Amino acid sequence: MNCIIIDDEEAARLIVSQLCSKVNDLDVIQDFGNAIDAIKFLNQNTVDVIFLDIHMPNFNGFDFVQTLKNSPKIVLTTSDTNFAIEAYEYESIVDYLVKPITKERFEKSIQKVKNSITQQPKILTQDYDNQNIGEDLYINIDRRLIKLKFNDIQLIEAKGDYIEVKTVKETYRVHNTLKKIKEKLPEKLFLQIHRSYIINFTKIIDIEDNSVLIERNVVPISRSNRPELMRRLNLL
Repeated sequence: MNCIIIDDEEAARLIVSQLCSKVNDLDVIQDFGNAIDAIKFLNQNTVDVIFLDIHMPNFNGFDFVQTLKNSPKIVLTTSDTNFAIEAYEYESIVDYLVKPITKERFEKSIQKVKNSITQQPKILTQDYDNQNIGEDLYINIDRRLIKLKFNDIQLIEAKGDYIEVKTVKETYRVHNTLKKIKEKLPEKLFLQIHRSYIINFTKIIDIEDNSVLIERNVVPISRSNRPELMRRLNLL
């Protein structure tokens, strides 16, 4: 098995790495001081196990787990015992190690990982690229049906009982809900990043802190939607 270690404390990474070195069939191929660098690595590489700290600045362990589409097995390493119940809500998390980690407890964790891998079910994924979807959407404006090409839509904002559909050239105000229009949009192009905003993922110019820039529009990113956005990014 190969693994990576994610922890913002260098000493903690070193301890886990030393524990891994005592396991014959476990190889540490990389360690990271933050989750973003780990996401970039996983976009290009596959691993069997991730040893993951929960408390990290800007992007914590649970945020990171939610970015993973087909997740490897995850062992949480933390000095905080308060998140054990939340941890087991994620199928990919197989163990919860509390620091300081003993050799005996670590070996039990490795056995849990091995058992989990041998019992791992097949994962079925949906290929959105092969869906038979159209290239446009019709909206009702003053009893007129106006055709909008999906690729021309930059973002959609909820405003009370209305939504505003912003395109390259114009903004259309439609009496509808964000939930209903979301059902009509192809998932490969659009992503809801806030309770009031859906964006065309291909129109992103810049991402900074908790907002994205779409043309001249600064759109907020909610904490709950941030992991999916990070998962979709083709990070270099």
